[in-house]
Amino acid sequence: MRMLLKVQMDTPASNEAIRAGMLRTIMEEALRDIRPEAAYFTVESGCRTAYLFFDLADPSQLPKISEPFFLKLNAKVHYSPVMNSEDLAKGLDAITPGG
Repeated sequence: MRMLLKVQMDTPASNEAIRAGMLRTIMEEALRDIRPEAAYFTVESGCRTAYLFFDLADPSQLPKISEPFFLKLNAKVHYSPVMNSEDLAKGLDAITPGG
């Protein structure tokens, strides 16, 4: 299932990770493990925030994905199922009369 993972990093914890030279490593390891189809980085509500779009093959992956962000960055983590345009078209076809 295609998912959006939002990682909102605690400012003091991510500041410390930057000072220790670890934030880049943490994010590179996460990107290597998650293999997102897209990754975006911004600021939301005054916090460093990452948006990662990836395929969740098995819900048992959630702890492996989430825990590094919790443990290393004191982050808030949120998952949302998402669709691309092809998924949306298929879903609409399934509910459209004659589709």
